[in-house]
Amino acid sequence: MPLTEIGRYSLRRLEILDENGEVDPALEPDLSAEDLVKLYRAMLLAREDDQRMFKMQRQGRVGTFGPNTGQEAAVCGPALALSPRDWLVGSFRELGARLMRGEPLTHSYLFHNGYEEGNVFDGMERTLPISIIVGAQTLHAVGIAYAMKYRTEKDAAVLAFIGDGGTSQGDFHEALNFASVWQVPVVFVVQNNGWAISLPRSRQAHCATLAQRAIAYDIPGVQVDGNDALATYSAAREALDRARSGGGPSLIEAVTYRLMMHTTADDPRKYRTEEEVEQWWKRDPIPRFRRYLESKSIWDDAKQAALEAGIKEEIDEAVKKFESMDGFKPDAPFDHVFGTRHESIEEQRAAFLANLEGEA
Repeated sequence: MPLTEIGRYSLRRLEILDENGEVDPALEPDLSAEDLVKLYRAMLLAREDDQRMFKMQRQGRVGTFGPNTGQEAAVCGPALALSPRDWLVGSFRELGARLMRGEPLTHSYLFHNGYEEGNVFDGMERTLPISIIVGAQTLHAVGIAYAMKYRTEKDAAVLAFIGDGGTSQGDFHEALNFASVWQVPVVFVVQNNGWAISLPRSRQAHCATLAQRAIAYDIPGVQVDGNDALATYSAAREALDRARSGGGPSLIEAVTYRLMMHTTADDPRKYRTEEEVEQWWKRDPIPRFRRYLESKSIWDDAKQAALEAGIKEEIDEAVKKFESMDGFKPDAPFDHVFGTRHESIEEQRAAFLANLEGEA
């Protein structure tokens, strides 16, 4: 029998705003000046808060965390496309998106000091807690989307984030498979920052792109410049609109770069070169977006200075509030191991509290 062709497949890459802030007018999204400034502010707030947390971590005032510096556009752009009824399901490097959803600055400090209270805030009903287990959140996202479809909930979708390292987890592939089989309203955004901790993308997968994995599951896929906030917004908006209208899942690969360490517990100088990092600093999404705003006469030096001063004051107040908090129940983690109390857990609780008393 002769070989027969059963299909042809292709992928697109979306770029709207180049490294110099020059925009392609044919692709430029129709966003108001208010929304553009909102997006820029979110990225700058995430950057400045990230840098403050880094200093606090080095001073012993905050625990280990994963910096988001360099990836603000890959996160904040899609978050701008969310409606209040949409769900946000992230991993641990989506600070900007969580702030855009209304998470108080103090909660990130709480969470990264070991207080689960940092995952609870007013209005978080459709924002899931930070997920440390790599890839697990994609299954949660599909489960939520399935429940929405089962309940015939209309005009809402789920936006799920994962890193390039997470795409090597079985959870990710299972999530894409079931999302496709069930045709549920979920959009996966892969933040391809080039490194899965210390493993380069080239050694993680031989495929030319991560977006092409959408082809295997028969869902729409696109690669975008992850440092282009307009491109990440546009791709997410299109995918979310499709999901909300019953068009099923989509996959977006946002090619970006982690300008700092994987977490504050590792040293990236041991596995990547300074030259590589310098090249990506030149592609920093924040100055790029500022130049775009200036070209539209939306922004100037005076507005920049006022914004920076306002953000500094906001962060200063949040840090002060966080460091004045007390009254936390030290043994709260033991309350949530099982649904009911268990003898061995209670023994561990007692030992833990005894140690605390001994240290006092």
